[in-house]
Amino acid sequence: MSENTTSGTVVNFDARPRLSKDERARLENMSDDEIRRAAQDDPDNRELTDAELAEFKPVADAKLIRQSMGLTQEDFARKFQIPIGTLRDWEQHRTEPDKAAQNFLKVVSVTPETVVQALSILHEPAE
Repeated sequence: MSENTTSGTVVNFDARPRLSKDERARLENMSDDEIRRAAQDDPDNRELTDAELAEFKPVADAKLIRQSMGLTQEDFARKFQIPIGTLRDWEQHRTEPDKAAQNFLKVVSVTPETVVQALSILHEPAE
């Protein structure tokens, strides 16, 4: 599990921080240059090295894959037999797909009809 996850829950770095009224007023009165300098001076906001950047591994983006197929969440979940709640959690970055699910999403993105065919064969009633 990465440093940004706890029990499979992904930290949302896009969420706006909660600021006090004084902090918000100070930020709103700063110029773009002052904001840039403050960010550069922040020891927790250092630039990553090439080696550190190389450690990041892309995660299959369920929402992007689904949207590229023109499917609703419900249709995508039904078609590829993914629980709708799980799909929503992935798309809203509440949880991250495990390695098997990431690989499944990659295969779905490349050959969706093959996956549908394979799933239908696997779930045919026994004779």
